[in-house]
Amino acid sequence: MASRTDARSKVGASARDRLLLAAGQLLNESKDRQVSTRAICERAGVQAPTLYHHFGSKQGLIDAVVNYGFTQYVQAPGGADGPADPVSAIREGWDRHVQYGLEHPSFYVLLYGQIEPGTPCTLTSSAEAMLLDLLTAVARQGRLRTGPADAARQIAAANAGVTLSLIAQPEGERDLAMSRQVRDMILGSLITAEADDGEPGPRLAALASALSAALDEDGAASMTPTEKLMLKEWLRRLT
Repeated sequence: MASRTDARSKVGASARDRLLLAAGQLLNESKDRQVSTRAICERAGVQAPTLYHHFGSKQGLIDAVVNYGFTQYVQAPGGADGPADPVSAIREGWDRHVQYGLEHPSFYVLLYGQIEPGTPCTLTSSAEAMLLDLLTAVARQGRLRTGPADAARQIAAANAGVTLSLIAQPEGERDLAMSRQVRDMILGSLITAEADDGEPGPRLAALASALSAALDEDGAASMTPTEKLMLKEWLRRLT
């Protein structure tokens, strides 16, 4: 992390950028993730009205910092240009998620550790959408034992839980093998090794999930909305 003087010494940087940098530095340094408006402005070399002009409030600035940090995770190498196999991409995405949380614990806890009941986190929606797209691709291959949305919720919950658990552990005692074990266990419970492997029950569920994903993609133009709704419900029960 940059030193205390970095935010103020960037003469060519705009006041907005200096505020983002200063807030990011202070969040990273703060053990309780609490920073004051005065401290941010002092480090950025601006007055409080400048902060309010650009971000509306201190919370607006914090939200912008967290959004920027999470965007870096979503766009990290291996994201858009990751492996062609969707299952491999999901596995790599899990590991990258955990790595991001351990490298940026303050940002991560702001994202996942301070939630409001019934209010989804809008900042993480882009990563969750990427996961859903990958799982939909797996479903089209006939390898998913449940619906893509259900699988995405299970994977996202397990991934966040493992990351928060590791963040809470002393740095020298973190067991990254546990993360890989949980990852492989949950992926193994949701995804078959190959489209035609497994017992009849799991294989039928995978095929039903594949057909459901195909209906979403192709639109089933020859079916009425009621027929499509009924078929989707039957497929959901099979999965």
